[in-house]
Amino acid sequence: MGPHFYCVETNIWRWHVISREHQINDEIRAREVRVVGAEGEQLGVMSIREALQLAVDASMDLVNVAPQAKPPVCRIMDYGKFRYEQQKKEKEARKNQKIVDLKEVWFRSNIEENDYQTKLRNVVKFLKEGDKVKCSVRYRGREIAHAAIGQRILDRLAKEVAVAELCSVERFPKLEGRSMIMILAPKTTS
Repeated sequence: MGPHFYCVETNIWRWHVISREHQINDEIRAREVRVVGAEGEQLGVMSIREALQLAVDASMDLVNVAPQAKPPVCRIMDYGKFRYEQQKKEKEARKNQKIVDLKEVWFRSNIEENDYQTKLRNVVKFLKEGDKVKCSVRYRGREIAHAAIGQRILDRLAKEVAVAELCSVERFPKLEGRSMIMILAPKTTS
C-alpha cells in the first residue's frame, strides 16, 4: 500500500461575509469626508479623525451614506436605531403588498352545463380574491379538429365574467399546442 494523499478543498464561495449597506466608524477608509450632523445640519469637509471625534462626542456613529460622492458624505447618527426603523418600514411594506397568483381552470370542449357553471363560479371567486386566471380548453385526440367549440366556450366565459365587471381579458383565446388559452386579470380597485 502506497501513501495516502488527502486533498483538502477550500471553497471560498461557501464563506459569506455579512455585509451591511453602510460603512460605519472605523470602516470608513476616506481621508476627508463631508459631515452632516445629527439634526441634518452641514458641518463641512473635515478629516476622518475629526469626524469620528465629533461622533464619539455625540455618543453616536459616523455612517458613510454616500460613498460615491467626492468627498464621501458621512452622517452622525445612531446606527442601531436607524437600522431598526429601516427594518420596520421594510416589514410594513412587505405586509401591505399583494402577491398576484395565476390560478388555472381547465375546460373540455364537450363540457356539460353544470360543470361549466361550477368552473365559472371558481373563476369568479379567484378574480374576486385578486388573482389572475388562466382558462384553458384541453383537446384530446380528434377534438383538435373542432377548435371553434373551445373558442366559443372561452368567449362565453369572458362575456359572462365581463358582465359582472370583475376582470379584463389580458390575453384573448389562442391555440397553443393541444390547448386553447385565455388569461383574465382582475380589475384594480382604486
